[in-house]
Amino acid sequence: MSSASAGGGARAILCAGIIVLDEVFRVDRFPQPDAKTQAQSFFIVNGGCAANAAVAVARLGGRVLAALAREEIDCTGCQRLSGVATALSAIFIDARGDRMIVTHHDDRLAAATPADPARLVACADAVVADNRFPEFVRPICVAARARGLTVVLDADRPTQMSDELFRIATHVVFSSECLRATTGLDDLGAALAAIAGTTPSFLAVTQGPRDVLWREGATLRQSPVFAVEAIDTLGAGDVFHGAFALALAEGRDVVAALRFAAAAAGLKCTRLGGSMAAPRRAEVEALLAAT
Repeated sequence: MSSASAGGGARAILCAGIIVLDEVFRVDRFPQPDAKTQAQSFFIVNGGCAANAAVAVARLGGRVLAALAREEIDCTGCQRLSGVATALSAIFIDARGDRMIVTHHDDRLAAATPADPARLVACADAVVADNRFPEFVRPICVAARARGLTVVLDADRPTQMSDELFRIATHVVFSSECLRATTGLDDLGAALAAIAGTTPSFLAVTQGPRDVLWREGATLRQSPVFAVEAIDTLGAGDVFHGAFALALAEGRDVVAALRFAAAAAGLKCTRLGGSMAAPRRAEVEALLAAT
């Protein structure tokens, strides 16, 4: 449930949160109730916010401290629970690249806590964490802040506006669904303003093919995304968070980091395969240079 790797001068990013086994069905259109649907293709891939972010960071040239040895990601910090199965998702991707997801996990996963948060963050340059298992990631984020590290929170699970993770993280990036459900507000700008009343952290919200919204002081800003022909949006938000955290750790300012993350997420959407379709560093830099 957490992540890291070795070598060189690359920034080390600790990815903390959920790992899932994704079973993906590609269909023309989403299944209807009481109907059978023939899938065009099927594949199984590692998924989950933290695991997907780790793959993105590794491919973008960062050192990653999660699970997935073939991506040269250090798995030593991953905590294993005896007798508890990995969380599972059944995912349908339609012809437009949109997805429908059904998930299941053992409740014992939600009660897990990290054995040694200080050790996990000791070699990290930044942390990206999702809020799917808050009891697990909270001590890691606290330990990271104690070291003065950047902590990017992937606010993916609806919660309460008073959630302390919003105050612990230095940067909170919501999905539009999570932000609306958490605040009860449809207007995303107003929703960010409401959250801003509870935390001094940097706040932003992604909204798929539409511009990223973020707050600079009391001002609502927009960061453009890239126009792409999407065939698979699975994992794009996780790629965004991983790329954003890496860019901040490398010293980019918020504007440049958002742009870098949007390019990485946009490229991921142009190919099938969930996070395994995350782009390489050279591809992202080429897209940024071309635009």
